[in-house]
Amino acid sequence: MKRKYYKTGELSKIYKLGRDSIKYYEKLGLLNPTRDTNSYRMYTIKDICNLNLIRELRTLDFSMQKIKEYIENRNIKTTKKMLKEEIELIEKKVEDLNSHKNSLKKRLSSIDKCLEHTTFNRIELLYMYKRKALTVDSNVSIYENVDYLVQRLSEKFEDKFYILGNSNFGAMFDSNSLSDGIYNIYKHTFCLLDDDATDYNFILDEGYYVTYTYKGNYNQYNQVFEMLYKFIEINKYTISGDPIEIYKIDVYETSIEDEYVTQVQIPVKLLSDVSL
Repeated sequence: MKRKYYKTGELSKIYKLGRDSIKYYEKLGLLNPTRDTNSYRMYTIKDICNLNLIRELRTLDFSMQKIKEYIENRNIKTTKKMLKEEIELIEKKVEDLNSHKNSLKKRLSSIDKCLEHTTFNRIELLYMYKRKALTVDSNVSIYENVDYLVQRLSEKFEDKFYILGNSNFGAMFDSNSLSDGIYNIYKHTFCLLDDDATDYNFILDEGYYVTYTYKGNYNQYNQVFEMLYKFIEINKYTISGDPIEIYKIDVYETSIEDEYVTQVQIPVKLLSDVSL
């Protein structure tokens, strides 16, 4: 024989809901218990049905007001409308999850590529095509927490990227400070995007970059820049923009400083380019 009534404790256990939540739904009019001879709340099959609907719709982030309106005006027409809305929301979640998955796959590939194909501790002259990025002004010291800088990007562009799925967070140094021998000021922080990205607000110029990639903590700027500037001077290159650094592997991938991988890039014009 089917049961007709359920007590508060039984609902709480079945649905893993606190008693306060059950009372809240009751206050909204979504649950309408009767009282037994001992004044205990007794919930009906209709209440069970409503709880099932609430649980399903809340997983899709429907507001309680919308859920209440649906439950109070439930018929074939409103149910079909609600089912279509559920399908749309699920499709959006699937799309977002697939995007996140693809982003994580790219990041995994970039980590492998960085570790297997990067030349460390050697100055290279590399040609870079233009790179699209999201950026925020920084004007802060390098000794500020890098996580804080990334958080500023996340706040401004919260729907644009996933931290673990994103390679190539970076920062642009302030050339004026560097010329005064100050190596600890950022001009911008940025996040490099895919070449086909359409939503961006900054471009790193195409051209030659003197680069140097190293492992370990970030407190190597003085030595790295002195070495790169000397290389540029010897080869009679002309610095054509603000230097940048890109965090190939950083605190988001490892807590071991010796595993950090940072690449410094200084844009230059070659002697042949300058003479044109």
